Amino acid sequence: MELFFQQLTNGLTVGSIYALIALGYTMVYGVLKLINFAHGDLFTIGAYLGLTLLAAFGLVDKIGPVGGIAVLALLVVGLVAVVGVVLERVAYKPLRHSPRLSAVVSALGASIFMQNGIMLIYGARTRVYPHNLLPTEAVSILGINIPVVRIIVLVTSLVLMIALYLFIQRSKTGTAIRAAAIDQGAARMMGINVDRVIMLVFLIGPALGGAAGLMVGLYYGQINFTMGWIYGLKAFTAAILGGIGNIPGAMVGGLLLGVVEAMGAAYLPTSWKDAIAFAVLILILLVRPTGLLGERVAEKL
Repeated sequence: MELFFQQLTNGLTVGSIYALIALGYTMVYGVLKLINFAHGDLFTIGAYLGLTLLAAFGLVDKIGPVGGIAVLALLVVGLVAVVGVVLERVAYKPLRHSPRLSAVVSALGASIFMQNGIMLIYGARTRVYPHNLLPTEAVSILGINIPVVRIIVLVTSLVLMIALYLFIQRSKTGTAIRAAAIDQGAARMMGINVDRVIMLVFLIGPALGGAAGLMVGLYYGQINFTMGWIYGLKAFTAAILGGIGNIPGAMVGGLLLGVVEAMGAAYLPTSWKDAIAFAVLILILLVRPTGLLGERVAEKL
């Protein structure tokens, strides 16, 4: 049972990272009906920016671990959000009224451009984060020792997801986003600035992806320029699993995918981990093609 609960907490932690990335996919799809294939590379940029800012400014040494990482997170989230807006303005806005395939090709091109740009700037080898930035101790919960860093990552991810959900559901701006997701033409007639809504979506989604990239760097300690591909693919799978365009669905899909992967790695050969995750996806889509919570339910966005 101890192995089961260890893997459960590990799966929830990894799944919460998948969920943060999946939210970027699902928000863009909800408003633009576009799969932003470059989103995984924004996640990678977040991881590399975190490493760069740590090395350049020594925030942890100057401010302390808690304050330094908090400032680092704010900087990374802000910078990746700006990159997301620039990406939308350059790669997507000029093609907004073009056939959907054109935007998809542009997204793939942007992904290749960013991935190779990261490789040219930082090199192809794996980069390592400084050690001991986060606590290495473990706490005992119901007799099970759980690393503190795992709890920090999980709680932080859950707080960000809940904050986004409340923002979408309770604020006027969130109402505007949901209205644009239902019908952009009707939203414009009601006085909603749809261009501003789209810009906001490309601020929030990449910001969450950047936060996820930073957490992966701090949690695992190693990053590489291709990591956005595999994490982006898993997050895209999570978004489909929960229901593409559905924010609660992206959260549930990410957590579920992480748990399935962790359990597969614990009880089956490690090499089967990815195969099991995608097999579960195929099974669920055969039973419920719209995902667990339904595809692009605007009221639930």
